[in-house]
Amino acid sequence: MSSEEKQNGGVALSLHGKVALVTGGSRGIGAAAVRLFRQSGARVAFSYRAASTQAGSLQQECGGTEGCRAIQQDLLTPADGEALVASAVAAFGRLDCLVINHGIWPPHDAPIGSMTDAQWRETLGVNLDSVFGLLRAGVAQMQRQPLHADGTRGKIVLVSSTAGQRGEAFHTDYAASKGALISMTKGLSTELAGQGIAVNCVAPGWVHTDMSADTLADPVASKKIGSTIPLGRVGTPDEIAGPILFLCTPWAGFVQGEVFNVNGGAVLVG
Repeated sequence: MSSEEKQNGGVALSLHGKVALVTGGSRGIGAAAVRLFRQSGARVAFSYRAASTQAGSLQQECGGTEGCRAIQQDLLTPADGEALVASAVAAFGRLDCLVINHGIWPPHDAPIGSMTDAQWRETLGVNLDSVFGLLRAGVAQMQRQPLHADGTRGKIVLVSSTAGQRGEAFHTDYAASKGALISMTKGLSTELAGQGIAVNCVAPGWVHTDMSADTLADPVASKKIGSTIPLGRVGTPDEIAGPILFLCTPWAGFVQGEVFNVNGGAVLVG
């Protein structure tokens, strides 16, 4: 930090006094978001499915249960999403920021002619059906809460993908689910703007996470992926978490229904 920044105190991306729920928060982008939201002053609940060790460690790293609560919750159905919101509100009493980050990406290529019903249903269940439940319960909770001093009730950020905008061959299930999140963002942003609820979307491309680790470890696949990203490299979880945090702060108060591309320019050339 420069001497001028020290003198001026920098620019605060503060969420002091707010409560955030981050889905899929034990690893990758979700864990990076949990850390940033805690650093911003928010109390944070986050979900995990099976990574109990990582979830417990992150909870302790972020101040223990008074400020950070790990919640084990499968996310496959609308009821699962509603149950998670209820658990987060039970933990911290309110909900100001909902970050829908969880999702699955079957790593094997599945041509549409041989994609199984089971794969289609699981991908859509996790990536879309549970999101419906989260949104239904999360919006209802925000609507019950009084307006903040700035006239807002809450912020919602959905994490989509470049695949949701341009498709992805052999991964029709994933692309369809992520494209649906973009449509939900646009529809809900107009539906809820007058009620003080902002809805936006962040669209990453390839990011170094557990979900992409095996593919990125393949030299041939990694080289091919790098060739499709104008910046010439894969992103980091922190580089996605930062824009998510920004969209939940007052600095994004005039941003509504936006698809925020954070993918090194990949969406432009795919």
